[in-house]
Amino acid sequence: NNFFLQATVFGYPVSIFFIVVNEFCERFSYYGMRAVLVLYFKYFLGWDDDFATTIYHTFVALCYLTPILGAIVADSWLGKFKTIVYLSIVYALGQVIMAVSAIHDITDTNRDGTPDNMTFHVALSMVGLVLIALGTGGIKPCVAAFGGDQFEDHQEKQRSTFFSIFYLSINAGSLLSTVITPILRAQECGIHVPQKCYPLAFGVPAALMVVALIVFIVGSGMYNKTAPQGNILVKVCKCIGFAIKNRFQHRSPQYPKRSHWMDWAEEKYDKLLIAQVKMVLKVLFLYIPLPMFWALFDQQGSRWTLQATTMDGDFGILIIQPDQMQTVNPILILILVPIMDSVIYPLISKCKLNFSPLKRMTVGMFLAALAFVAAGLVQIQIDQTLPQFPSDTVSQAKFINMLDRKLPIRAGANNFTLDPFTVLCQNCVDTCLGTEDTGPVATNTMSDYILVIQPVMDISPNSFHMAWQIPQYFLITAGEVVFSVTGLEFSYSQAPSNMKSVLQAGWLLTVAVGNIIVLIVAEAATLSEQWAEYILFASLLILVCIIFAFMAYFYTYIDPTKIEAQFAHNDDDEKKRKSVEMVRKDSFQNHNKNRRSSDSNFDENKFKNSRL
Repeated sequence: NNFFLQATVFGYPVSIFFIVVNEFCERFSYYGMRAVLVLYFKYFLGWDDDFATTIYHTFVALCYLTPILGAIVADSWLGKFKTIVYLSIVYALGQVIMAVSAIHDITDTNRDGTPDNMTFHVALSMVGLVLIALGTGGIKPCVAAFGGDQFEDHQEKQRSTFFSIFYLSINAGSLLSTVITPILRAQECGIHVPQKCYPLAFGVPAALMVVALIVFIVGSGMYNKTAPQGNILVKVCKCIGFAIKNRFQHRSPQYPKRSHWMDWAEEKYDKLLIAQVKMVLKVLFLYIPLPMFWALFDQQGSRWTLQATTMDGDFGILIIQPDQMQTVNPILILILVPIMDSVIYPLISKCKLNFSPLKRMTVGMFLAALAFVAAGLVQIQIDQTLPQFPSDTVSQAKFINMLDRKLPIRAGANNFTLDPFTVLCQNCVDTCLGTEDTGPVATNTMSDYILVIQPVMDISPNSFHMAWQIPQYFLITAGEVVFSVTGLEFSYSQAPSNMKSVLQAGWLLTVAVGNIIVLIVAEAATLSEQWAEYILFASLLILVCIIFAFMAYFYTYIDPTKIEAQFAHNDDDEKKRKSVEMVRKDSFQNHNKNRRSSDSNFDENKFKNSRL
């Protein structure tokens, strides 16, 4: 075991290679499943756009709430290694359940290609998503930190390189999965009636998660496993809770005020911890407006993907699936990050402009708002090219798609998409389709007549191309680079040395709250036009951007290391002072003792001499 623990390759511990492969497979599993999720809701489960968006963002929010639970379990109870293993098992089980839920043949007893018990598939899907959220969220704060634990103090350079490789593995897994899983979904599979192959699209990510778990366990003997030391997040919460409680109990005017409300924790906690909590709260206060950015950013996987389903994906040499447009984001990240670091930021610095981290984040929020303005403009063009039907003429109508591609249709206030070579009957009862020349092409045993429908309109496929989504993807990815990367760097630089994980948990929480905002706005706005919802989100983010810029203007940057060193110095001085006082006290006590002893001997001798 000692040999494996000390084994290195090019100066790196062997164990980190298992961790990097594990992270690649896990991210492939997560982003691959998520790429096709909203289309699964719409086309397999039959949900409308709004409800599919609601459940999608509820799932994403849950994925970013559970990291707090994972951090507490790892630091206070199981340790990082066991937490990763146990929650990865839960994770893999959830992915397998999702794959099983997408098999329509399980309940398709009449073999018509449509599940007869949709409640079963919905219930199975929800169970799978909850387990996935617990798994991916629970291991999120543990894997990177566990990788950092593998390095010794003299391997600081290797540790820094490891985190770069770790981030690269995340983006590589995301990029490949968002390319591959939509292709798998587009295939047809089924025992009786071939359908879009969602079981394969979910099954491959499930297999990758099983591989991730196996690879991680195989490296068990090579890991440096640290015992749980107690969760600093819990300690911070207790300190804050005590300060609030103590302040409430001493709210009478007879008690003197203190310079900061956290100072009311001094009766129980040391001043260094209180100072560190103050630094954390100062940054968390700046986090308050940030969820609005994520509310827009994460709609790439919901609203923007649904928008792509109404566009032409023919790029000549290949047909792009709607969910594959999400690959534009990771591709642009790999391009823009080095450009920003090597060209844009140095150029701004040479121009003597103060482009501080908080200013960068403000610009990132503004770019994301512009992305949704662009999405709104695209949506207006889509709406103009969709075929229009008067709402009073579609009470009983059948739509036939004889093309080899999806056909978007807008009938009154209804929007839907026909798969290739399919028939949709709108509000038809006991009718079947036929022609005068060939007779019925489908019969209905419950009907004793045939309704003959003459073609009155030849519907062409939507001509508005998916390439028009690229500008909005460019804007939001540019916003992500200057917002997210800078935000993480800022949080790290402003966090106390032992509370960087606390701010990481706070950062992830802003993502969760952002997805909850999507649910609230989408439900409360009740806008009939999708372009209006895009403009609403853009307007809200611009408003929040102004508020954040105002807060950033009054923020004072700090150096946590100097503050901690100052308190440590004060603690040392206090200890020395107490030590000197104790020495003096002991010396004084010994002096008095000796004096009393001398006086006692003098009195006794005097008494003896007097008797003589």
